[in-house]
Formats: sequence, C-alpha cells, structure tokens
Amino acid sequence: MTAPADLSVARPASVRVLAALLVLTALVTAAVEWLNWYYAEDGGYGLFVRTGWALLRALGFLVLIWHVWAGRPGAAPFGLILCMTTIFSVARLVVPKRGYPPLPGVIGFGVVTLLCLLVIALLYRSTGVAGHLSRPRARWVVDRDGINRKVVETRPQVAGWLITARVASFSYSALMLVACAVAFGPVFDGRLAQLPLVLVWLLLALGISYVTLFATYFLLKGKGWARLMLVALTVFVLVVHLPLCWWLLGMDGLVREGGPLLVAALLTLYGLWRAGRNGRTPATA
Repeated sequence: MTAPADLSVARPASVRVLAALLVLTALVTAAVEWLNWYYAEDGGYGLFVRTGWALLRALGFLVLIWHVWAGRPGAAPFGLILCMTTIFSVARLVVPKRGYPPLPGVIGFGVVTLLCLLVIALLYRSTGVAGHLSRPRARWVVDRDGINRKVVETRPQVAGWLITARVASFSYSALMLVACAVAFGPVFDGRLAQLPLVLVWLLLALGISYVTLFATYFLLKGKGWARLMLVALTVFVLVVHLPLCWWLLGMDGLVREGGPLLVAALLTLYGLWRAGRNGRTPATA
C-alpha cells in the first residue's frame, strides 16, 4: 500500500520562498559575524566564544530548512526561537564594550533583523506554509501486509504554544553553557578563585538539560504538574543565571549573556500562558 496522492503534491510556492529565505539568512548571519570579528578592536577570548556560538546558530537555519521541507509542525516554534535568539546573538557581537559599533556592523545587524522578521512572518502568517506544516505525513510501517508507506496516527495534537514553550526551554542549557565558556576566560587569566563557581554553573547547565527534557516530555502528554514544573524550572534558571552573569562577567556579561536567556524564558512562560488560555488547539496554532 502506498501513500495517498495528496501527500506527494508539490510544495507550495511560499514554502520554497521560505527555504530560499532561510538559506539567505544563514549566509548573511555568518557574513555579519565575520564582519564584526574583522572590525572588533577589543576581541579576545569572550568574543571568540560568542562568535563561534553565533556561527553554530547560523547552521541552525539549515536544520530549520530540513524541518520546513519535511513539513514538521515543530518548524514554526523552532524558527521563532532561532530567529529571536539570532537577533540578540548578532546584536551582542556588533555592540563593542567601548565606543560605538562600526557602521557596516550596524547595517548588517539591520539586514539580519529584517530577514529574521520575514522568516517569522512566513512561518506564522502564511497559509501555504501553515498548511504544509500541518498536512498528514506518510511513514514506513510494518504490518500484516508487509513493509508499506502509510499515513499513520501520531501522538494527539497539542497546543502550538506548548511546542513553542518546549523549544524555548530547550535553549536554557545551551545559553548557560555559552556563558560558562565565556566565564572560563577570566579564570585562565589568573582569577582561580572563580573556578569553583564556574564549575558549579557548568554542572547546573548540564543538569538543567535533563530536567527540561523530563518536564517537557510530560508537558506534551497533558500533565498539569509538568506545566508547573517548567515554570519553576524557568524561575530557577533566571535566579541562578542572571546573578552569575553579573558576578562573574560584569554588567556587560549580564546584558550579552543574560539577555538571550531572559528572552527564551519569557517566550517559555508566554507559550505556557497562551496554551492554557486557548486550551487544546492544533499544533500549528
């Protein structure tokens, strides 16, 4: 048995436009990050870590293309989180510790911001993209007829904002690990007294990834306690991460490393609130 014909139709033009836009966004983001590295006068270890993380984030757009092309419902929230954190990531690279940012960097940041906003608009406002991400998908299954490609029922649909909250919370550990990597810079410069605190920060970042995975798994299963657990985890992350950024990295580090995580936390809490207000809605809501 083969998949129905409607599953093999050509992808909408809006999906192809979105894929091309994602490729362009990835290339422009990488170019702006290289440009900022070229113009930076106060680089050093911290800028090296942030630039490396930003380049990895640019590769995230290529992963997003695969999700969009495959019609996965999680592509929309993944794209939202990726675009929002990319804007902050590029902004913290462009703004120097002292003085004014170079004009090419400011222009590049404006272009990246515009491209990211266009990506978000297509993901959430285009009916063609929304229909593509919500269409039934065929899977290879083994049954009494042998190995066939069929449309199978997957897990029950959940509120799209719950998926957004889940994706946003997944970024907690990665953002904390980047801040820890930056915090190792002063330790290497001789501030060995900070090493125990940085190591505790690192262990917390690794542990939070497992707690987040546990909480969000049951969140999508509709467990009320998992929602409360994710809220408590978000508050805990903010209470731990923001003061450590300030103590170990100063006000500059608080803005550069604390800002992106604060945005992710607010998106998580907003997603939980919207999902609770709307009730059970389709995954593309």
